[in-house]
Amino acid sequence: MDIVKVIGIGFFTLIITIILKEYKKEYAIYAVLIGGLIIIFYSMDTIKSIIDFINTLSNNQNYNSEFISLLLKITGISILTEYAVSICKDSGENSIANKIDFGGKVIVISLSIPVMQTTLTTLTKLLP
Repeated sequence: MDIVKVIGIGFFTLIITIILKEYKKEYAIYAVLIGGLIIIFYSMDTIKSIIDFINTLSNNQNYNSEFISLLLKITGISILTEYAVSICKDSGENSIANKIDFGGKVIVISLSIPVMQTTLTTLTKLLP
């Protein structure tokens, strides 16, 4: 199972990080970054299959490809924001983490505006 491998990489990274924090605290963040990147690279096949499925959906004439593209962007921004926030919190920089989180939310909301406009327009047409 993929999740067992991901958890294993995570626990291995955790152990290395704990050891590094005792002897060379400044290197612990690098262990976290490298462990996270290994998990991301390990997950690339799954991510690729998800993107292929979404591309198949967007090629279908029944779905608006612009909305699917927006959903992909929003999902990507959310994942990257959460990853950056976690790294900042692991480093003890909660203030920066909160600002990154806020910025990510603002960007997601700004990307969501066309979807909200279309939804409200459709609802207005449906309601008497």
